Amino acid sequence: MITRTICAGLLAFLAVSALAGERRIDAFRDGLDQWVVEMQPGGAVAAENGVLRIDDAAGCTVWYKPRLEAPVVIRYEARVRSDGRVSDLNCFWMATDPTGVDVPAARRDGKFASYDSLRTYYVGYGGNENTTTRFRRYDGTGARPLDPSHDLRAPEYLLRPDHWYRIELHVTADGRVRYVRDGETIFDFLDPAPLRTGWFGFRTVHSRIEARNFSVTAPEPPAAPR
Repeated sequence: MITRTICAGLLAFLAVSALAGERRIDAFRDGLDQWVVEMQPGGAVAAENGVLRIDDAAGCTVWYKPRLEAPVVIRYEARVRSDGRVSDLNCFWMATDPTGVDVPAARRDGKFASYDSLRTYYVGYGGNENTTTRFRRYDGTGARPLDPSHDLRAPEYLLRPDHWYRIELHVTADGRVRYVRDGETIFDFLDPAPLRTGWFGFRTVHSRIEARNFSVTAPEPPAAPR
């Protein structure tokens, strides 16, 4: 029994070690092979010349196909173009469907309400005509609870058109969730029931957004005390 326990522990350690430091990137030069587009009619999505471009008319989510596991850091740069509606530089991460269907495989129609049933973290950056920036944890029941401290309306938390934001999304092994913008932590949430696996998606509505330099990293675990 002791030997079996030791072997199981060793296998788990090797699995974590194999993932630690892994980095996946998309330079947006090879089309949309790594992505699934869910969009209302009238919009367009393209990935070329190093930029993912979303020109949306009535609602769009673009899912990264690989499933992610915590601990994880998702990084990208993104902007909202001034030649469109300046609103909704949004994202989902660690999204799962309570029915067990892989989220990109569900092929939703792009309407925002079609995502209410997910379990996911979500930030609506510059939503509601660029009047709010909000963090939510969807619980999979259709409710979208909002902590008042996660509802930001001050100008420094709203969108600047054409500015390339550096975004980082962190989920640590102990369930700490952070949304970092241009090196500043905007949301920091310790989840008592963390979402440890799921999918990432860019989200917007009736806006023209662009993204570049997308990467996903499994960070090195902290060194064990000696």
